[in-house]
Amino acid sequence: MSKVLLSLHVLAAVLAIGPVAVAASMFPAAVRKADGELGTVRLLHRICRIYAVAGVAVPLFGLATASSLGVLGDTWLIISIVLTVVAAGLLAFVILPGQQRLLAGAGARKPLAMTTGLFNLLWAAVTVLMIVRPGSTTGV
Repeated sequence: MSKVLLSLHVLAAVLAIGPVAVAASMFPAAVRKADGELGTVRLLHRICRIYAVAGVAVPLFGLATASSLGVLGDTWLIISIVLTVVAAGLLAFVILPGQQRLLAGAGARKPLAMTTGLFNLLWAAVTVLMIVRPGSTTGV
């Protein structure tokens, strides 16, 4: 069962977090190049919103996987959970509202671009922790 849960966790991460990371990264440049035509910018924002909701599956499958492997108390997992919560908070409370403000004609691209870069860096760190799992003895 652990292999099925792990597969679902990885698939959810690739299919939900990947599109958010790419669309959010493209958003500030798309705003700069929009020249009054916001169709692409609106689409990128919509992708971020929809896949952010779908992204909830990633930690759910992750917690189920960790539980089945008996690693819920491992340091690498706790750090990953904290980084995931921070990344989700950035997305929900900074990136998506920042995109909405830019769509409304207010706000600045540079802080949004920087926050998006931090969001992607957090996910990269989580990915490395999930692969390396320092101190893990599960052998999976």
